[in-house]
Amino acid sequence: MSSYHFERLSAQDTSFLMFEGPNTHMHVGGTAIYEAGPLQKPNGGVDIDRIRAYINSRLSWIPRYRQRLAFIPLDGSAVWVDDDKFNLAYHVRHTSLPKPGDDEQLKRLSARILSQQLDRGKPLWETWIIEGLKGNRFAMLTKAHHCMIDGASGVDLSTVLMRTDPDDRIDETGEWVPRPAPTGAELLRDELLQRAAAPLDAARGIGRALSDPSRLVGDVSDFFTAARGILGTGLQGAAETPINRPIGPHRRQDWFTQPLADIKFVKNQLGGTINDVVLTTVAGGMRRFFKRRRVNIDNLEYKVAIPVNVRSASERGRLGNRVSAWLATLPIQERDPVVRMAQIHEVTRGLKDSKQALAADMFNQLVELTGSTLLLSLGVMLAGRLNPYNCIVTNVPGPNFPLYLLGSKMLEAYPQVPLFENQGLGIALFSYLDRICWGFNADYEILPDLHDLVEGLQAEFKELQAAARKGPVEIETRSEEPVKKEKPAPVARAKKPAKKRPAASAKRRQASGRGLKRVASAVG
Repeated sequence: MSSYHFERLSAQDTSFLMFEGPNTHMHVGGTAIYEAGPLQKPNGGVDIDRIRAYINSRLSWIPRYRQRLAFIPLDGSAVWVDDDKFNLAYHVRHTSLPKPGDDEQLKRLSARILSQQLDRGKPLWETWIIEGLKGNRFAMLTKAHHCMIDGASGVDLSTVLMRTDPDDRIDETGEWVPRPAPTGAELLRDELLQRAAAPLDAARGIGRALSDPSRLVGDVSDFFTAARGILGTGLQGAAETPINRPIGPHRRQDWFTQPLADIKFVKNQLGGTINDVVLTTVAGGMRRFFKRRRVNIDNLEYKVAIPVNVRSASERGRLGNRVSAWLATLPIQERDPVVRMAQIHEVTRGLKDSKQALAADMFNQLVELTGSTLLLSLGVMLAGRLNPYNCIVTNVPGPNFPLYLLGSKMLEAYPQVPLFENQGLGIALFSYLDRICWGFNADYEILPDLHDLVEGLQAEFKELQAAARKGPVEIETRSEEPVKKEKPAPVARAKKPAKKRPAASAKRRQASGRGLKRVASAVG
């Protein structure tokens, strides 16, 4: 038995290290706002010592937070090792806004903090406690590298750090003793041994697959079906827009909340899913924004990546990444919000059938099986050159019950997704209690008018909501043929000039004919 300990990164976790550069910071994060409650000190500040003590008591649940990266000599691959110089005060930081701080000041501070790249020589996370918010509130900003956490596992992590009741006790914890880390020579030796055994492991995997030929044929068929869909969409590359060009290191942030009941009302009236409502709103908001920027959108194929959680129930609570994505073209040319939602519903239903998420997940499994970092590097390079999508839109479902940090209630939480090369905007949503929290992360130079985009998106949802209030749309399943109705016999009356139906009404009838069968969204 070896006297040292290390853990290998998965292929997908490694890819996020490869994507990172001076301008593309691969950490996910968010800003949550709390009532000060029992954490407020007599002078109006926040008790940072109690927060640090509490987080320290919970770190045994998330051991990755006391690990750092080590790199295999010659190969350059990364592994996790315990950090024998771990310092909690470095990671849990304390700052303040000038009192009384408002949300606009908090947005600017959050953007500045999230613009700073994490130090790879230390555990890849930071938590900032920000006091000074008016209304007896404080904020907690968290950032963690994407190689150790994704959106779905981030929700699990929040339930580890938070409680479901206002209990403010701090559990006693024993002293943490880091496990010895291997030397560079030991890492290189173990890597060479693993590579020598890789062909045998691959042969065993193939043997297990061949033991069930019917399942193998089905998996291979599903993979190639999904791969064709990805290649057909992704290899074309994303359309050129003013916000899809090389990004810099600085960021802008914006956010807002809306009642979850409003989104559910639109969903129930028009059919589809919560995620369809979100994508319809985003498409309309981008339409307004590009029109404001005087961009010709007539032939613009605006593509979004929609992360899909492929984490099984048995994997809940584990750090690391188990996420794939859909690539979807949003109909930003469509003016009528009801027709647009019908079109988006058809797109998302087709994506479920295409099994796009399966292909990306199976590619990662192939890299794991072969141990080929070269294959992974080529995939990362190809994705960077093609720029297969314009924007990420992710919708993470959160708890419908309140969360507390040492008795202080969390009021809202705004997630932020990282920006990849040539992608000046990322949109993330998080549902909590009875509301949806929208978070926008943008390049500082490319989107100085980020707030105009946010306001346009809000206005677009109001239009969609107003259309839904007019009454439910009649829905037919896709398999049913529309019933042809005989025209009534003309009545002998004086002729009047015929009234032309608005083009939008005709489009709505066509959309209803195609159908809006309600299905559960795989994302939101």
